[in-house]
Amino acid sequence: MKSDTFLNPIQKFIKAESFSGVLLFISMALALVLSNSPIREYFSSVWDYEIGIKSDSFTLVKPLILWINDGLMAVFFFLIGLEIKREILIGELNSLKKASLPIFAAIGGMLIPLSLFLVLNSSPETINGWGIPMATDIAFTLAILKLLGNKVPISLKIFLTAFAIIDDIGAVLVIALFYTGDISWLMLLVAGILLVVLYLLSYLRIHSKIVLFIFGLVIWVLFLKSGVHPTIAGILLAFAVPIRQKITEFRFVHQLQEIVNRLIASSNTNKLPILSTNQLVAIDNIEEWTNKVQSPLQQLEHRLHYWVAFMIMPIFALSNAGVYFSSDMLIDVSFAFNIAVSLFVGKTIGVSLFSYLSVKFKIAEFPQQTNFTDIVGVAILSGVGFTMSLFIGGLAFDNAIYINSAKIGIIAGSLVSGVMGFIILRWSIHRKSSIQQ
Repeated sequence: MKSDTFLNPIQKFIKAESFSGVLLFISMALALVLSNSPIREYFSSVWDYEIGIKSDSFTLVKPLILWINDGLMAVFFFLIGLEIKREILIGELNSLKKASLPIFAAIGGMLIPLSLFLVLNSSPETINGWGIPMATDIAFTLAILKLLGNKVPISLKIFLTAFAIIDDIGAVLVIALFYTGDISWLMLLVAGILLVVLYLLSYLRIHSKIVLFIFGLVIWVLFLKSGVHPTIAGILLAFAVPIRQKITEFRFVHQLQEIVNRLIASSNTNKLPILSTNQLVAIDNIEEWTNKVQSPLQQLEHRLHYWVAFMIMPIFALSNAGVYFSSDMLIDVSFAFNIAVSLFVGKTIGVSLFSYLSVKFKIAEFPQQTNFTDIVGVAILSGVGFTMSLFIGGLAFDNAIYINSAKIGIIAGSLVSGVMGFIILRWSIHRKSSIQQ
């Protein structure tokens, strides 16, 4: 029973992420088609259209693509923050034993691609792209695993999810420390004070969605104006959401039984199509107690996940993945090749090697029902770095040549990683099935 309680949310998460990966692929393909169609200029101009608010004392006007990258993606990072907090406190990262293999895999999956990129890089103008091949796209990788059917062990999917979340932590730190502009420390100080207030309220188990939204909006603007990328505000806000329930399940059930008894006692004997005042009060009480028994973090994560997976990420892909191919197109072939190789080769070697060493030295152990070939397959899959890689690429460059080159490298590296990872994992699963028979 406890196993089902733990696995069902994970299985639902994987299912949602898998379908999100399909939507991401469709959005990427659509962006490439529209960027090379007769309406490409109109398609491009949509993302450059400026919207916002402006007054004598305050101006916040940005192109639509920046509202997506700075605004909608802050919600994406907020969700990542919720997932990170949950995993650290009660999930796959809440003990060194469970977290050791994903941690080593993630470290290798960041250090080796970074090192390979620096070795292959031949121009000081492209050096700022070193963070691009460090990322893994969890939605795409889980979607590819989904294509393999139910024969993929759930333990392997959990490993991939935990490893990708640690990878996200690394990507967030890279963005916060290395991809920021000139910093206004005064605005960061004010944002920090507001965050401390929220953390204090969380510690006292005081949670209000309205307060979180208002504070979050102000903190987001302060980060935006400070020079630190506003998506970092999303991560920090997530840690202000309490994970503990206000009441226990036992107390909830007890209160629910009392309310049901009152409802039965006040049942409408006249068969009228309306409820009595006592019944309305009882139903309101059910809603109140239901909110109290739910973890604020779990509730927010559940409600936001589908919005992020099925709307925000596909919109981001549609607005950022487009590349116009033409005979006079200027791209840096060496840079694009470097990105692709660093994603495919770097991730494969990094995740596989560090995972093997952690098991070899008995620091970690492979997930149940898996072997080293499965880990290699996941390592290759981790080279699918689409969403976060595109995001970092957009922060790293403002030159169209390097942005397009990075996109081509990311798409090429991700496609090769996805196809090869699928082939290796399919072969490994088929081989294990043959041995068992």
